[in-house]
Amino acid sequence: MRIGLLGIVYLVIGLIVAANEEYLRNLETVRRVVSALLAILLWPLLLLGVDLRIRG
Repeated sequence: MRIGLLGIVYLVIGLIVAANEEYLRNLETVRRVVSALLAILLWPLLLLGVDLRIRG
């Protein structure tokens, strides 16, 4: 499986946006880890104001 330069840039931007929105804090539960992964992969939605935190 090959991830191109564009894919790496996309993930790095996702990490930055998720960190700025505080999705990468306190990753003690599976729910928070999944929320962080979703935030990294779906970061454009964060920029539109969508909350990707999984509530239980």
